Amino acid sequence: MSPEQKYLSLYREMAQLCEKQGWGDPFSYARSKEILAALVLGHTVADTFSGADAFDSGGGACEYKSTTGKSCKGSYTGVSVQENWAEQEKYLVEKKIKPYQHFYNRFENGRLVESWTIPGDVVHELLLPKFKNAFSTVLTKKDPRLSASITNTEIKKYGKKVIGT
Repeated sequence: MSPEQKYLSLYREMAQLCEKQGWGDPFSYARSKEILAALVLGHTVADTFSGADAFDSGGGACEYKSTTGKSCKGSYTGVSVQENWAEQEKYLVEKKIKPYQHFYNRFENGRLVESWTIPGDVVHELLLPKFKNAFSTVLTKKDPRLSASITNTEIKKYGKKVIGT
């Protein structure tokens, strides 16, 4: 079998497996990395693309951030903008940031090589001033959605290492 034929075969096989398991399209955004991380971390893959990416053994909702860079980081992009800051903060607290255990996963050569976790309340406190600072200017942008990041320095300061050296 040529490399091209092998790729096509594996692609179909992966899509069929994920369909059968109810994991959704593994080729949509970072879904394949979310599935891989959930399996390695012992979590259950979420069956929808909205809300939690996975659930831990106790049923707790998990949010995954993935990178292939040299260090862990987490980009929160495309966060829906609400009508005013009070509504925005409520959305972040109730639906987007605080309800989840956040995992920052670093991949190399198709493997999960590093993972850190930070509780949602801590992530919320770290991101809140960043989102608030961006909120006043976001509506003037072509793509009016909020974005902010958790840095590797913040991950190492506030996080707990799950996988890695």
